[in-house]
Amino acid sequence: MPLPSTFVEIAAILALAALLGALGQKLRQPLIIMFMAAGILAGPAGLGFIASHGSIELLAQIGIALLLFIVGLNLDIHLIRTTGPVALATGLGQIIFTSIFGFLIALAFGMNVLSAVYVAVALTFSSTIIVVKLLSDKNELDSLHGQIAIGFLIVQDMAAIIALVVLTTLGAKTSAAASPLVSALIIAGKFLGFLGLVVLLSWKVVPRLARRLAASQEMLTLFAVAWAVILGAGSELLGFSKEIGAFLAGVSLASTEYREALAARLVGLRDFLLLFFFIDLGARLDLSLIGSQALPAVVFSLFVLVGNPLIVMTIMGRMGYRRRTGFLAGLTVAQISEFSLIVAAMGLGLGHIGGAAMGLITLVGVVTIFVSTYMILYSGELYVVFSRYLAVFERRIPHRESESDSLRETAAIDVILVGLGRYGSGLAENLLQRGRAVLGIDFDPEALHKWRQRGMSVLFGDMTDPEICGQLPLAKTRWVVGTTRVRELNLLMLQKLKKCGYPGRVALTAANQEEAVAFERAGADIVFRPYIDAAEQAVDDLSDAMDMLPESIDWPVSFREVRVPAGAAVAGRAVRDILLRAETGVSILAVSRAGRIHYDPGPDFQVFPNDRLVIVGTGDQLRRAEDFLTLPPEGETASSGERFVVAELDVAPGEQVAGKTLAELSFRQNFGVTLIGIRRDEVRITTPAAGERLQAGDRLVVIGSAGAVAELCRGKLGSELLPHGNACAIN
Repeated sequence: MPLPSTFVEIAAILALAALLGALGQKLRQPLIIMFMAAGILAGPAGLGFIASHGSIELLAQIGIALLLFIVGLNLDIHLIRTTGPVALATGLGQIIFTSIFGFLIALAFGMNVLSAVYVAVALTFSSTIIVVKLLSDKNELDSLHGQIAIGFLIVQDMAAIIALVVLTTLGAKTSAAASPLVSALIIAGKFLGFLGLVVLLSWKVVPRLARRLAASQEMLTLFAVAWAVILGAGSELLGFSKEIGAFLAGVSLASTEYREALAARLVGLRDFLLLFFFIDLGARLDLSLIGSQALPAVVFSLFVLVGNPLIVMTIMGRMGYRRRTGFLAGLTVAQISEFSLIVAAMGLGLGHIGGAAMGLITLVGVVTIFVSTYMILYSGELYVVFSRYLAVFERRIPHRESESDSLRETAAIDVILVGLGRYGSGLAENLLQRGRAVLGIDFDPEALHKWRQRGMSVLFGDMTDPEICGQLPLAKTRWVVGTTRVRELNLLMLQKLKKCGYPGRVALTAANQEEAVAFERAGADIVFRPYIDAAEQAVDDLSDAMDMLPESIDWPVSFREVRVPAGAAVAGRAVRDILLRAETGVSILAVSRAGRIHYDPGPDFQVFPNDRLVIVGTGDQLRRAEDFLTLPPEGETASSGERFVVAELDVAPGEQVAGKTLAELSFRQNFGVTLIGIRRDEVRITTPAAGERLQAGDRLVVIGSAGAVAELCRGKLGSELLPHGNACAIN
């Protein structure tokens, strides 16, 4: 069904691709599969309206050139170095294994040597684009297995470029009379001359030209595309593939400061143009050959889906990595890539292979990309199923990861901090400043190294790991704090801690109020809401600044908000006892506590740790006041260990305090602590009034200095209160 014009034809192709792409999103499939399906539907085997093969092929070739250009632009040799020898060993090991056995299997199916070589090479490469996208969606790019996977995928990309050079050389023509040795020398001379010219231009011309054009982002982008296409064309004129020239164009700009900006701006254009490559590939696919290629396609697909992960797990296990790390990294190579299809298309164009081999490689690509996507998305669940059978891939002591574990023997751990990202690092910083015993857990080796250097105990791990319970000192831990804002991971962590018999408390981090409610219902003791809390605090600060001093009043004072640290001398004292005005000339206008603003606090208002005081004064006065409010008690330093703690105490039947009012007991004056709540059966009485009478069975929640609480718990202050279990321990 031919269409009236090329423009209408392209419009119909794009509409079909968009429709199938939306379906692919629902199925969580890479767009590559859906674009090839669009090509099949639009081609002779389907609706048959593709006629402008030349136009589509031209767009496809530019897209491939941009793909190779961005690969060269993002070539990161440093990542291979940071992941150590495992990237090279695994990458090269998988390439050698797959190419040799793939070649032998191809020969067993009766293919000629050259076709078998192309099939073996096509099976070797895994899709960097697909793997990076899936790992990014799962927040696993910075994990150990993610970094190793990206490292050996870079090795594969470099091998793919070498394969393109070699295969292009096989197709290059010099002279019919030239001997093979002379032909090889001529081709090598051409390539080295071309490479030398690119290096010279990259050193002397390209950086200066890029700097001059960088004033306009549009010109810089145009220059990058032109540079990629020009070198691609030059490479083709010399008898090589255009992909090699485009790759070298990217490498020439990789050392400039514009690489990230260019890569970001060109990714969308690359993806759009590559759409036409996969559509063209699908349109040219001869479905009549699929029946004869069904058995080889199944065998090769199983070889890629099972064999590639097995060789990766074997190499990583021998190198001392845990079976879980090897399994998760191995799943990332369970597919062939867009490079495989490009190599096959180039071989078809050079006449090295026929339509049958091209169809076989395409069919294997469709199957492996489709299946491996779900394997990577559900890698954690798959590991739970197969973990017991994977022990053969792990050494008795997996030393590569054991040396990441710097867990120390401690009497008790205050907090196990799960996740050392931006928010987790902020929590770790403040917990360490307050002298807390913290164990950090993360799967990012860089984060673990940073905090190990700071002296904090760290453990390489992941709360989704079935063996994590055996690695954690849960019986000696008071709090487990999850800092990730991924709902499923947080709920899974709660379930796992319950199965492990963890006796302590759990704090989770929510991205929104709906998640916070879900976490509380699931059993979280505390839910942090970083975005919501920060927004509320920012609005409070802004509103206070707007309302406190109208713009029409010109007065030489300013405002400052000061947070009262836990070890400050003023913590726990009434406003009248702080003497801030007498010492510094500054007044307290308001106190922000737990999202509530207390305006103009009276002389009896008590200041608690973590309160935020809004103070007013001149610049010098405010600086002195901030120092005054954060000073530790006289004669002590900030690290003295004296801090405010919370304890719970039971009123036992027959105790003398039962029936007395809080005013009669005068907790603050007699015991040096403040009563902040009463638990009475299922009722919680917060900020109880002075006339509240205590009853037998009440549980009192008090706050005070560690020393005063300890004395009260031991009954040294004449109290008839009995401590509730070990709840009086400093916390």
